[in-house]
Amino acid sequence: MNNQWDNRPEREVRQEICEIGRRIWIKGFCAGNEGNHSVRVGENRVLCTPTGISKGFLEPDDVCVVDINGDQIEVNRKGRKRTSEVKVHLAIYKKRPDVSAVIHSHPPHATAFAIAGIPLPEGIHPEAEVFLGKVQTAHYATPSKQALPDSLTPLIGPQTNSLLMGNHGSVSFSATLIDTYYKLEILDAYCRVLMLTKQLGHANVLNPNQMKELLEVKQQFGLPDERLACVDKGCVGDDNGSFLASFGDSPASASCSCNGGSVDHHGGNGHGTASGVPVQVNQRSNDAALEAMVQTITNQIMANTRG
Repeated sequence: MNNQWDNRPEREVRQEICEIGRRIWIKGFCAGNEGNHSVRVGENRVLCTPTGISKGFLEPDDVCVVDINGDQIEVNRKGRKRTSEVKVHLAIYKKRPDVSAVIHSHPPHATAFAIAGIPLPEGIHPEAEVFLGKVQTAHYATPSKQALPDSLTPLIGPQTNSLLMGNHGSVSFSATLIDTYYKLEILDAYCRVLMLTKQLGHANVLNPNQMKELLEVKQQFGLPDERLACVDKGCVGDDNGSFLASFGDSPASASCSCNGGSVDHHGGNGHGTASGVPVQVNQRSNDAALEAMVQTITNQIMANTRG
């Protein structure tokens, strides 16, 4: 992997760090002074957000400079101290020399999955598959401690760009800060879609043939995905059980065409026929329940639109 450090003038990078901070704050991905992000600008030089300040109010002179070991190597003009969670960023830079930007955030919908301990399902939404790929969840580790980066690095493969942190939040990383932010937005949007799908009471999952075709398209976009080599063997969706089983307490049960077969996740054993056709195995009890559910979803969508 080649080093892809950001070689723009540092003032320009600092301004972009502030702009991304405002976008994170406006989207509600971090409350108060939560979250942190960084950009690697040299072999031993990283620009990162300071501790104790809202990402919505950053100014270029707030940005701190650390070396690859986390030591602050320049006196900040405002006396700011670097984020206490910079260890996470540095561990990712060391594991992936092709990465030059990292964002740790608390996007609410994605964080809900991390708190619930429900792995993000695969084979449901094409955009999530193309731009995120497989997103794993690390076990809980105390923030600011070395245990946190240690919990993440074993999950980082050559194509990983997003991870959930158990009971904590998310971390996204890429070759540029803008693209890293895109990953964060897509991650939370996908998790929100999954929650709305749960309220609808039914989820359709792409079968292996559909997934293979999608991953081939992804590869044509210049985005390799190691799952393409094993999708025929059922490697996609092996962690879907927890999400699909969560439909058991919904107005309608969930089923899917996982690995080419219809799978009942409403109190069954998770194995169904091999028809490849999703089957709705339980209907809503009455029209009133359906109307109430639709109204709830409509209210949520309108609230998000106004935000």
